[in-house]
Amino acid sequence: MQWHQERQRLLSENIANSDTPRFKPSDLTPPKFDGPGITASGTGAGVSLQRTSASHLTGFSGGDHTSFQRGKLGGAETRPAGNAVVLEDEMLKVAENQMDYQATASLYTKSLGIMKTALGKR
Repeated sequence: MQWHQERQRLLSENIANSDTPRFKPSDLTPPKFDGPGITASGTGAGVSLQRTSASHLTGFSGGDHTSFQRGKLGGAETRPAGNAVVLEDEMLKVAENQMDYQATASLYTKSLGIMKTALGKR
């Protein structure tokens, strides 16, 4: 969810600077979760959870929003002032990011509900 929040901030920044000369839009690269101990930044470094009991669950270490990979995008269209922001593309990315965030929040809410049911808290 933090990745989507940071991406929304960057996309909003791109839209806000659509008339700024020589502004190049940026976006976040998607996080990779293809191995144990991998954080949101895609590196193995980070703070790990400490297990104080054998019955505790192990999990991935979460990274904060500053550890996400930010990259400049090579815009297909560049205006004479050097600005490479295409508003239509940025608005599509914003809408896609919003839908992904809502799906993630919904899954998170449902998983908490399942855990509460399993613990008998409902």
